[in-house]
Amino acid sequence: MTIQAEAPKSAQPQLPHAGERKWQDYFTFNTDHKVIGIQYLVTSFAFFSIGGVMADVLRTELRTPASDFISPELYNQVLTLHGTIMIFLWIVPAGAGFANYLIPLMIGARDMAFPKMNAMAFWMVPPAGILLVLSILVEAPQSGWTSYPPLSLMTGKVGEGIWILTLLILGTSSILGGINFFTTIIKMRVPSMKLTSMPLFCWAMLSTSALILIGTPVLAGALLLLGFDLIAGTNFFNPTGGGDPVVYQHMFWFYSHPAVYIMILPLFGAISEIIPVHSRKPIFGYLAIAYSSLAISFLGLIVWAHHMFTSGTPAWLRMFFMITTMVIAVPTGIKVFSWLATMWGGKIALNSAMLFAMGFVGEFVIGGISGVMVASVPFDIHVHDTYFIVAHMHYVLFGGSVFGIYAAIYHWYPKMTGRMMNEPLGIAHFTLTLVGTNLTFMPMHALGMQGMNRRVAMYDPQFQSLNEICTAGAYVLAVSTLPFFVNAIWSWSKGVPAGDNPWNALTLEWQTTSPPAIENFETLPVLTGGPYDYGVEDFPDDMLPPLTSPELQPDSSAFS
Repeated sequence: MTIQAEAPKSAQPQLPHAGERKWQDYFTFNTDHKVIGIQYLVTSFAFFSIGGVMADVLRTELRTPASDFISPELYNQVLTLHGTIMIFLWIVPAGAGFANYLIPLMIGARDMAFPKMNAMAFWMVPPAGILLVLSILVEAPQSGWTSYPPLSLMTGKVGEGIWILTLLILGTSSILGGINFFTTIIKMRVPSMKLTSMPLFCWAMLSTSALILIGTPVLAGALLLLGFDLIAGTNFFNPTGGGDPVVYQHMFWFYSHPAVYIMILPLFGAISEIIPVHSRKPIFGYLAIAYSSLAISFLGLIVWAHHMFTSGTPAWLRMFFMITTMVIAVPTGIKVFSWLATMWGGKIALNSAMLFAMGFVGEFVIGGISGVMVASVPFDIHVHDTYFIVAHMHYVLFGGSVFGIYAAIYHWYPKMTGRMMNEPLGIAHFTLTLVGTNLTFMPMHALGMQGMNRRVAMYDPQFQSLNEICTAGAYVLAVSTLPFFVNAIWSWSKGVPAGDNPWNALTLEWQTTSPPAIENFETLPVLTGGPYDYGVEDFPDDMLPPLTSPELQPDSSAFS
């Protein structure tokens, strides 16, 4: 195994390209999918920074048992904003950013199917996010990111109304994006690319789009009815007027558990592209990984009530959702074993992208194991609403999604900018992130098993020592972002020119210029063969086939 610190010697400086955008283009209503992808990514990282500051505020308050840093009311507000921002304004838009940038390039299209609708979907995100963040200056929501009634109906109407409006806008944006991704993948592939030969990232986005289109309208319906209860005095969910708050929970989780897969599936796809490249081997089990994404999409729609084992769910229904929740671990396990088999015996380059990809696998497996544990009804009842659930969720969404986002940034940064990121800074970023993640969230398993409730600003002093460790880890995570932001901003203009294909990768996005021309390809490429038409023994050691996709034989005029 080697550590690659700079661009390969074969990479030739080729900047600037004729298709390179001006910086002003990223602040306009631009319909180029690549511009929109970067707009999504930059915006999501801005909200990630805000949500991260809020996380450190929460952890500073929780360093001691008493409420001695912020008031309990402000704690509830920051807690609600942190959860909402990290899910709906960070991970989901970041996945949409990679999908926007990569899908047309990977399938040989010149743009998304509906470019104007694509731009409109993005421009719904910044105003919604700004509205939510600024609510803390007036009256922020404080009933948690789930906003369960009747609690959400008893807190401030202004803050709760802002929360509902924000999520309705973001949900509409997500639906428009899902329509675009699904249509583009199905209808705009080059004629020579079959479904069974397209990159696994596209399979993941196909599955994600199906979840978005099925689940998000249900959440929108729940939010509209909750809004009527809040503003018009109706009683859909208000128990004092004969409403049923459990119905809200069913509608909310019908979307919000699939939302976990909406967040993680795009990163599953990204990892399935990254690991083969940096292991210098073909992906192991292409079809198994592709079909497991579809299986996760289907099963993700029939597991939602495992969040409601303590909500008066009938025993027979508990049994059904316990079984389906455990079953969904099978297609996820298929992916994990395929990634491990791909790395086995490979010539692994321990660069930043691969380190984060390997970290993704390890951290996500920890979250997945605790997920199988809480799928069991007796265990879930014991740890429900404790810090064990907080630990599980963060290992899945931070150890999983965030590590995946970082891996994807380091891998496709040369494609987006034409320049390499700095490897020493990237390795420092990975090391701090890995240490900070486990220092912050691993002790929370013990806190939950000992009975510490989540969403509380004050707690029993017996839990203080573990909370101090968690708070120290949160500070390490905050510091870990500094080398990343310095690296990303500095490398954009000063990084080593990468050439068009610094990783010697074979999927279509790497067969055009870096950054790509405005319409991606001068002449649409032509693919021959299939994903199993090559083996390791067929290639010299320095050019082992790294991808899920077939061998490419594009028209030579396409990349002039």
